[in-house]
Amino acid sequence: MSDYYISQIRPDDKPANQQLDLLLSSEGIRRDANLDYTCGMFDEEMNLVAAGSCFGNTLRCLAVGRCHQGEGLMNQIMTHLMEIQVSRGNTHLFLYTKCSSARFFADLGFYEIARTDGQVVFMENRKNGFSSYLHRLSGESGESGRASSQERCAALVMNANPFTLGHLYLTERASAENDTVHLFMVSEDASLIPFKVRRRLITEGTSHLDNIIYHDSGPYIISSATFPSYFQKDMDAVIESHAKLDLVIFTKIAHALGIGRRYVGEEPHSRVTGIYNQIMEKELPKAGIQCSVIPRRQQDGAAISASTVRRAIKENHMELLPSLVPPSTLRYLLSREATPVLRKIREAKDVIHY
Repeated sequence: MSDYYISQIRPDDKPANQQLDLLLSSEGIRRDANLDYTCGMFDEEMNLVAAGSCFGNTLRCLAVGRCHQGEGLMNQIMTHLMEIQVSRGNTHLFLYTKCSSARFFADLGFYEIARTDGQVVFMENRKNGFSSYLHRLSGESGESGRASSQERCAALVMNANPFTLGHLYLTERASAENDTVHLFMVSEDASLIPFKVRRRLITEGTSHLDNIIYHDSGPYIISSATFPSYFQKDMDAVIESHAKLDLVIFTKIAHALGIGRRYVGEEPHSRVTGIYNQIMEKELPKAGIQCSVIPRRQQDGAAISASTVRRAIKENHMELLPSLVPPSTLRYLLSREATPVLRKIREAKDVIHY
């Protein structure tokens, strides 16, 4: 054991990265696209025997070579990664793992939040983390926290990158058809427009609706941009497992708040959203929750989406924006405050959500 040492694997270290890919592959894992720190455990001959990575406040791509399993090496990798996270100011940590590995991580102090059948388990290092989140949502929802059986209570989950007339149409539809609408704003900062701006645009754009309850999603409603792909066989499997895990978590939230219906926008051009909506329409009714897929608002025969807006910005067709976004979003996009965000969008390689 004393002959092993842990070292950071930097992106420009080709020999170490080649070993990393081989190690992960041998354990049925592909390197995740979203990693911001990777470490490896090496023997005295510089052979990689174990590895692990971070992205934000999550731990990912955890693996020990088959010949070295049972030696306690993963405990050391986990300790190292948690020390890195603490040094970054991250104390509330999450990980995704295969169902077969969940018990091991439970022994290391991680608690299960949700799982999908035979695919993935989502865990955190706080025993009461998710229950505290549900308690917070109830507090944000008013006196009782939970809708009565007579009340029509619905939910929307919205990234709004940025908030468009399509988002507004969907929100107004949900507001008109229900007594209360819980609007969950994806707070993970994985979008071109920062969350604090997206939140403001959502609340300003819907301020005329008096039955909306706004919630930051926190870490439990997972962004598709940062959902791990490293133990999925292909992209469709990634989308499916993300959708199913998200719906397991959403169902727990819905039952806690008395939500009986979820609204989603139809997305004719997005394969990701198309698969997600199909799974949602199938799975939510099993949990007693209606799923309403609403046709998108259109402009000149084309569905309005955040991708449409980002493409107009990228191609410098700012004259299109008044027909795509509400006045509050337009004011922001034309303001000096938005200059760095517009630059970021124009410099992005791809702004379309597929």
